[in-house]
Amino acid sequence: MGTLERTLAGLALSVLALGACVARAGDQAASAPHPPQLPSEAAQETKAAKSGVVTLFNRPIARFRANFLAVPIAERVEAAERRIAARLEQGGPGVVTVEHVPQGALVKIDGALAFVVANEDVDQLGGEALDAVANDVRRNLERAIAETREARDTRRMLSAALWAGGATLVYAAALLVLRLSGRALTRRAVRLAGRKAGEITFHGTEVIQRERLGRLVLRVLQIGFWALVLLVTYQWLSFVLGLFPYTRPWGEHLYAFLKDTVEGILIASASAIPDLFVAAMILLLARAINGTLSGFFDGVQTGRIELDWLDRDSALPTRRLVSLVVWVFALAMAYPYIPGSGTEAFKGLSVLVGLMVSIGASGIVGQAASGLILMYTRTFRTGEYVRVAEHEGTVVEMGLFTTRVRTGLGEELTLPNSTVLGTVTKNYSRAVRGHGFIVDVPVTIGYDAPWRQVHAMLVEAARRTAGILADPAPRVFQTALSDFYVEYRLVAQAVPSGPAARAEVMSALRANVQDVFNEYGVQIMSPHYLGDPAEAKVVPRAHWYASPAAPEPGTRD
Repeated sequence: MGTLERTLAGLALSVLALGACVARAGDQAASAPHPPQLPSEAAQETKAAKSGVVTLFNRPIARFRANFLAVPIAERVEAAERRIAARLEQGGPGVVTVEHVPQGALVKIDGALAFVVANEDVDQLGGEALDAVANDVRRNLERAIAETREARDTRRMLSAALWAGGATLVYAAALLVLRLSGRALTRRAVRLAGRKAGEITFHGTEVIQRERLGRLVLRVLQIGFWALVLLVTYQWLSFVLGLFPYTRPWGEHLYAFLKDTVEGILIASASAIPDLFVAAMILLLARAINGTLSGFFDGVQTGRIELDWLDRDSALPTRRLVSLVVWVFALAMAYPYIPGSGTEAFKGLSVLVGLMVSIGASGIVGQAASGLILMYTRTFRTGEYVRVAEHEGTVVEMGLFTTRVRTGLGEELTLPNSTVLGTVTKNYSRAVRGHGFIVDVPVTIGYDAPWRQVHAMLVEAARRTAGILADPAPRVFQTALSDFYVEYRLVAQAVPSGPAARAEVMSALRANVQDVFNEYGVQIMSPHYLGDPAEAKVVPRAHWYASPAAPEPGTRD
């Protein structure tokens, strides 16, 4: 037996049980002199003390909110229900009247007092008129008396049972139609989803897998099917309960709840339309402003617009930053117009999200601040060759959180901006004349090699290397006079053509340095001593200008 069949069988049993209970209630109403009472007086007092509501045949008649003439609320309720039952037991037309007295309103049945609606009961309502309350009590009592008589009318109860049976058959048919139509719709929707998923491809690969999309569509349709089943069940139950006098208040409550909920949603939606319109206008205005600013920043980035305070490299991050500021300001302005923004739940959620962001995003904010500092201080730019700590390469992208550097040896490094900002950075492209980058080669040579010869050999190695410019001319610096050797550094400017080209230039330059030193018999080494040498490690004057070094004009050999 399937789920739907079990559901229908359960509903049928429920209808039979409901009919039996209602019939039993009708028989009790017909045979008993007054409406059914609770099992014990203690339970009756407990219920009355808790609610303060006078009920007749399961229908609320009046609510007592205060003691009257030193009589507690619970005793007032019990006495009112007892007098009503006594009046109905005596028979009569059951005419309900209301008589106003200084203490409140007297509610009578066939001229006999049933209970009193005191002024104190009305005062608790905040100034509602006593006449209106008394009229509502009169109508409720008249309806309850009519329902007690209806419950004793076998013909009307049989008619209600027939209507309930017909409504149940219609309900079962509706469930069956929903089940059959749901199956057909599910099959078609799953086939359509699989076909559309196969059409969405990127470079021959499905962007959305058919199985996952099919499961998603199936789940959505199942949720929609059960939502409709619950809605139909709700309507059937409220209709059937409303057919019988004793259960009619329950049916009315179900119907009123659904009606009030739908009306509340519709009214809230209609009331939110002006606010949504204002919020939409604010967001559209923000979008228009960003569009105008994007055209301006595009002009700066392409060089069409030249400004002293904004260059091409910082145009893109500045546009993103300004766009973020505009959207944040727009959201702050539109926030009060968002439906539900004034509720405590929305405020609590906003505080929770803000707390999570403030605690969990502290590192992200620090990285973003470091990125902005690097961008606007122009420490380096895209395309420049830099050295950050032990990392060296060409800057290929400067982001808000990280900087990407390509070494030219098949490596691409991603450096956190906070690390870059907190480390000494060497820029090999900023100090050059025109376009290009600096190449440098450090060597350490013993003191027995003439420094002029070493200078000349390093310059010769630079001259032989393709890609190194002759103007400006390569230069050699003596950076340190250590205990055992002299530290030399060759500095030259090369032609820019990417990180791979720089790696090739550096490799060729180092190879030429080795070749030149080998040609002139000078060994590249960093000597260390364990004792004093037999002879002093000095260069005789006659060897100061050893080949390929040449005396400078005006110097004496």
